[in-house]
Amino acid sequence: MKIKILIPIFNDWNSVKLLIKNIDIAIKDINADFSVIIVNDASTQEKPDNILSFKSLKSIKIINMISNRGHGRCNAAGLKYIYEKEDFDYVIPMDGDGEDRPDEIIQFVEKIIKNPNISVVGKRVKRSENNIFKFCYEVHKIITYIFTGKLIRFGHFTCIPKSVVKKMINEKATWNCYSASLVKITKIRDSIPSIRGKRYFDLSKMSFYNLITHSLSIISVFKINVIIRSLGFIILYSLIIQNNFSIITSFPIVLIIIFNILILKLSQRENMQEYDKCLENISDIEVIKND
Repeated sequence: MKIKILIPIFNDWNSVKLLIKNIDIAIKDINADFSVIIVNDASTQEKPDNILSFKSLKSIKIINMISNRGHGRCNAAGLKYIYEKEDFDYVIPMDGDGEDRPDEIIQFVEKIIKNPNISVVGKRVKRSENNIFKFCYEVHKIITYIFTGKLIRFGHFTCIPKSVVKKMINEKATWNCYSASLVKITKIRDSIPSIRGKRYFDLSKMSFYNLITHSLSIISVFKINVIIRSLGFIILYSLIIQNNFSIITSFPIVLIIIFNILILKLSQRENMQEYDKCLENISDIEVIKND
């Protein structure tokens, strides 16, 4: 069984170096061939001279990108590269900062051994961020469920079989949002309980603006659901306030309209032509280890 661990990074070499070391330790007793593919999103920090020597990992490659595309799109490009260039059975995307815990990889493997054709997601059961972030995350989940009917409690940390990778790279939503795309193309998924770890080094690069954009991007993948549910709300609410219509009472309708405009705008990120050409953004590939 060949498993590729996909790690997009930007200016986080100290973290990814420690992450790979911890992955190497975590997989030492797992009966599978593990390789790491790092997608370097045009980092401006200098890479370390070496990524150390590891015993359990079969190979380590760094794909250096010419221009910065963002974490999600580097993940999408990595999936496409792996599918077209590598021999594999499963892909496990991970964040490179330590927040996805290597110890949980064994749980993914236990799941795919029992059911080889099902995607397995890391369902968040505990988070390590501050209370403000946790509150915003809960609000995000509620809004997503109200407008899309989807409850998405996972990010990139998943384990997907080759058949699903094929569907992912042929789905334009993957270029917009990985987790929402996976929900869109798979009806049945298994899960493991996943605890959000703490960053190994430095502070999170996720700003409040980026958090909002990410949340709306997830929702935008299901824009048809959003439009239908929004129209239903507007019709129902209009009937309720028809005898008391004013600028104040109509404010929720205005908010819904603005919300839909934002969702439609963000849905334009789903560009299949860009996704098809994403590997043209690769400058070179460094082979750190190759057994």
